[in-house]
Amino acid sequence: QVQLVESGGGLVQAGGSLRLSCTASERTFGTYRITWFRQALEKEREFVAYISRNGGVIWYADSVKGRFTISRGNAQDTVYLLMNSLQPEDTAVYYCAATTSYSVAYSDPRLYSYWGRGTQVTVSS
Repeated sequence: QVQLVESGGGLVQAGGSLRLSCTASERTFGTYRITWFRQALEKEREFVAYISRNGGVIWYADSVKGRFTISRGNAQDTVYLLMNSLQPEDTAVYYCAATTSYSVAYSDPRLYSYWGRGTQVTVSS
């Protein structure tokens, strides 16, 4: 069972940048499809970005398209989320999630069996 750990969150001013990391506990991390979700206070968890096993397919939520970039590390044991031009509405706890499913419903949290504990991102205005 893969264990995921997020890091890189923090407090940043509007317009700033952060890079989140999602690190896995096993070497087969490259066999998992990975998605970043976020959950703001008193809101539902929402899809942010998805990356396929080999990194060849990537999808973003409309709200972050053009500002966020998801990528896999060369060692295939880390997935990154580079967040530029951050805005107060990006404030949330960010989670990475992993699945081995072949379902096309990549933005549905119910698809994912493995989750990290999350990292807080706070953007001040």
